Amino acid sequence: MFADYGQILVFMLFAIAFVAIAFFVALFLAPKKPSYSKESTYECGEDTEGETWVRFNVRYYVVALIFIIFDVEVVFLFPWAVVFKELGLFAFVEMAVFLIILILGFVYVLAKGDLQWDKPQPVIPELKRQIFKVDSN
Repeated sequence: MFADYGQILVFMLFAIAFVAIAFFVALFLAPKKPSYSKESTYECGEDTEGETWVRFNVRYYVVALIFIIFDVEVVFLFPWAVVFKELGLFAFVEMAVFLIILILGFVYVLAKGDLQWDKPQPVIPELKRQIFKVDSN
């Protein structure tokens, strides 16, 4: 048992050593000629105007993550489809459950509105304080 884990440990040590050696060799052998054009922010070959640190809308990242999640999940369908006839009814039911969960997740994301780029801001009603006067007779 230790021999199996030992092989993994040796492989990891070689991988770390390879990366460290490549990093230090590049550090010493790479030419270092800093210039304005090398240190400037690249914007399609054009000089930038104004502040280059722009805050992106969070919805961009949410849509990208949702795309990656569903894209990776759909990749699981291809190996199943190749050997579909050999797997039998159990694999069909298992994939049907998988697809139902995937479709429910997609419907949830649609209902939540996370795939809409122009998501409207929620309207939060403000409560106005009313001062009541108490008549003392």
